[in-house]
Amino acid sequence: MRRAHSARVYDYWLGGKDNFAADREAAEEAIAASPGIVEDVRANRAFLARAVRFLARERGVRQFLDIGTGLPAAPNTHEVAQSVDPAARVVYVDNDPVVVAHARAMMVSGPDGSVDYVDADLRDPAVILKAAARTFDLTRPVALMVLLILHLIPDADGPYDVVRSLLAGLSPGSYLVVSHPASDIRPDSVAEMTRKMNQRLKGPKATVRDREQTSRFFEGLELLEPGVVEPPQWRPDPGEPSPPDVTIWCGIGRNPESGGRRAS
Repeated sequence: MRRAHSARVYDYWLGGKDNFAADREAAEEAIAASPGIVEDVRANRAFLARAVRFLARERGVRQFLDIGTGLPAAPNTHEVAQSVDPAARVVYVDNDPVVVAHARAMMVSGPDGSVDYVDADLRDPAVILKAAARTFDLTRPVALMVLLILHLIPDADGPYDVVRSLLAGLSPGSYLVVSHPASDIRPDSVAEMTRKMNQRLKGPKATVRDREQTSRFFEGLELLEPGVVEPPQWRPDPGEPSPPDVTIWCGIGRNPESGGRRAS
């Protein structure tokens, strides 16, 4: 492999083995430009686990649509959701056939739940929603998870419209879970890392966004406390480490049209 791929670079940062020399070289260049990146992506992974656990345990969500799955890296969404309710359903979406093949081989549902895999682009909401309907009851709430993926949609492709289109196809009372690389935390090192990664990576170029721009994804939703924050600040577990200046914004919003109805 001559060109690095974002999913394999992320796998390397998380300590995985599903990567090639080009991916490792790109990952190390990024580390040199922004030395905190490894801690940042691990903080994002910890946020994923807390978010899924919170939504499953505290809000009764039993359906999770995880777009931009990436290569398997524990804890995966279905593992967390099914640890709360073994009957939870998860649909993973990615547009890299290699990622989807890895997911099918390695991320297996428990006997009471369901896991499906969709080869689709985030910019094709209609395709994703049609495929998700095979697994989900779309009349009931779904958690739409778009973690560290929206930066791969440039402004010209309407990332906010994409998210709105996906939410429009989900039941009232559904949730949006976002994490996004931050342009306004350690801005110089983030800009340099982004420049180097955009030179190295195969596929779409990254567009990092600031806190205000990230908050726009939650327009029209009830933004859950503590709002749009760095991942370690979003409802941390007791004793969980809190690295300084994580270059990611995250948050969870809820469609308010349900009148308080909860999933069961």
